[in-house]
Amino acid sequence: MKLKQLSVFLENSPGRLYEATHALGEVGINLRSLSICDTAGFGVLRILVSDVVKARRVIMEKQLPARVDDVVAIEIDDTPGSLANSVLKLFLENRVNVDYMYALAGTGSSGKAVMVFRFSDNDQAIALLQKNGIKILDAESFGIHDNPGQI
Repeated sequence: MKLKQLSVFLENSPGRLYEATHALGEVGINLRSLSICDTAGFGVLRILVSDVVKARRVIMEKQLPARVDDVVAIEIDDTPGSLANSVLKLFLENRVNVDYMYALAGTGSSGKAVMVFRFSDNDQAIALLQKNGIKILDAESFGIHDNPGQI
């Protein structure tokens, strides 16, 4: 139920994002989701990719620092207040911290939104989501080759 996300640390300068994404595309890796945030001097590119092992190898060959993190993707109703009332309130009441999250389009069922989370305790969050009937998406839902033993 956990997905492997590649976090790439990029110098905040022209061409660095292009370099990383171009290198992945050149070897046939599809980006399934993408989020980038910046701080002074560098950005963190968080991506779900079709093949995380191959993607990490390509990124490291470009001498771009990267790591693999576990994240959890869920499907929720795409209606006002759904995120706060059906998911975030649940985490608040059970003292589960959301380290970060981002949304993506095109993966969920009709009328659904997809949210990707990194939690302070992914296992606790997964148990809570399952207990409350919230749909957790797996690697197959994203067209991700799941080969965690090779990372």
